[in-house]
Amino acid sequence: MSTKVSDHVLQRLREWGVETVFGYPGDGINGLLAAWGRAEDRPRFVQSRHEEMSAFQAVGYAKFSGRLGVCAATSGPGAIHLLNGLYDAKLDHVPVLAIVGQTHRTAMGGSYQQEVDLHTLYKDVASDFVETVTVPEQLPNVLDRAIRTAYARRAPTAVIIPGDVQELEYSAPTHDFKMVPSSLDRSAWTAVPSPESIERAAEILNAGDKVAILVGQGAAGAREEVHRIAQLLGAGVAKALLGKDVLSDELPYVTGSIGLLGTRASYELMRDCDTLLTIGSSFPYSQFLPEFGKARAVQIDIDPHMVGMRYPYEVNLVGDAKETLQRLIPKLESEGRGREWYDTVCDNVRHWREVMERRAGLEADPINPEYVARALDPLLPENAIVTSDSGSTANWYARHVTMRGEMRGSLSGTLATMGCGVPYAIGAKFAHPDRPVVALVGDGAMQMNGLAELITAAKYADRWQDRRLVVGVWNNHDLNQVTWEMRAMEGAPSFLPSQELPDVQYAAFARSLGLTGVRVEKPEDVEAGWRAGLEADGPAVIEFLTDPAVPPIPPHATWEQMEATAASILKGDTDRGSMIRQGFKAKVQEFLPHRDKK
Repeated sequence: MSTKVSDHVLQRLREWGVETVFGYPGDGINGLLAAWGRAEDRPRFVQSRHEEMSAFQAVGYAKFSGRLGVCAATSGPGAIHLLNGLYDAKLDHVPVLAIVGQTHRTAMGGSYQQEVDLHTLYKDVASDFVETVTVPEQLPNVLDRAIRTAYARRAPTAVIIPGDVQELEYSAPTHDFKMVPSSLDRSAWTAVPSPESIERAAEILNAGDKVAILVGQGAAGAREEVHRIAQLLGAGVAKALLGKDVLSDELPYVTGSIGLLGTRASYELMRDCDTLLTIGSSFPYSQFLPEFGKARAVQIDIDPHMVGMRYPYEVNLVGDAKETLQRLIPKLESEGRGREWYDTVCDNVRHWREVMERRAGLEADPINPEYVARALDPLLPENAIVTSDSGSTANWYARHVTMRGEMRGSLSGTLATMGCGVPYAIGAKFAHPDRPVVALVGDGAMQMNGLAELITAAKYADRWQDRRLVVGVWNNHDLNQVTWEMRAMEGAPSFLPSQELPDVQYAAFARSLGLTGVRVEKPEDVEAGWRAGLEADGPAVIEFLTDPAVPPIPPHATWEQMEATAASILKGDTDRGSMIRQGFKAKVQEFLPHRDKK
């Protein structure tokens, strides 16, 4: 039997080690679907409820596996639906390949049904590599380059294959004129900075008395080196949200997340330091970095395109974080460095943890959303993978989930798109079918697409050795993050027609699919709810009725700012009484007497 182009696509993916493709069928990829049948579902085709979810699942798979995520969709609407997930991959620097159908070549240019100019559509999101295969001999080079580029640039790439080309008999390229042969190998490589730049960086770091380190996802492979350099420099370490799982939060000098969703300890670390070392992060909110020009600064990043931004760094070390730190550490001096700064950082961390514990313990109507995350934290297995959706839930993930052991965690860090939490979790389950996964999701994101993807979880749960996929839903009937942004940034009350959400029975919907579903309406049942999910033999939805009036207070908020926000809202917010009361109670926890724990 002859080999068709579609057969060779799947064969080439297998040769690249691709085991899973997330997609949704359509006639624009009928040739590929038929080839999947002939290939006995290798690589495995995972069917989502929507192409956007396929792209998110590919992103989640790539984030948690370190391997290429692959998604597939039909021409026209299917290709369009992939875009949001692919932009998530682009902005968070994740290797994803999109394989997209197109109308037959004979119809192109004829305003045919579902004909879309896919090159124009994808030229930004897949700017590192997008190409259309028009003849069989073109295929190996295009597919290989798309995969190599996705890995090398940590970016989404796209291969477009018209429907009639998928059905053509495959013929390999030759060495003839205007043919481009290809090869599979992608050997490992490492970028390292020059010795001279290492010396200059060491001089700056050695001269510092109050060193702060900021780590992002680019430091993920350098856990031991980051720990070592922090000890040498007596430094505190703050984490961008994409770098939340770089270091254990149990370390006394780790101040936690930085930014609007971050901790007071991280804010104080950046405010008071005299030296900054940024490793593998392009954290964009420069107002949370040291005052402009106050600190001397060094940056390490593997991408020369991303260095030199956000702060006036004196030295930009372009290289792999692990390899660069291994060369930098021997140049650093620990002798003569006092412990006052280190002790202050650790004290600030302890105080913030006490503040968070007290905030989570405050009464609310009916359940404090901070307590929901706080109650989950000690129950999480040390090999758990945690995904967070965008919205107010991300605040509680950032501040209350303690990374420890081999735990992993991620969210849509740069695009901050809603709706990624559940599909990320499904992608994570296919990357690590032997590990429990927990998704933290607000009711807005759950209504957007999380409910539909529960169907996907139910469909594939028997493929996972550890069947646990726990979806925690904060049900507060409000698009809460936007509501608080309107209050704090616009000085405007909540606009109910845009913010109010219907009360959906999420747990009941889960039960209708044969999954575990628990609705928690009282604080005393929160811990039992989480335990029910983590002990279930299969996917579970644990729904918590939470208070929308509990504010996600930024770490730098002052009494004056709280008063100004309150004054602006008194003119008409429907929830103004409880909002002001809860905000006062939350803020006052920072000023209660500090209890030293020896």
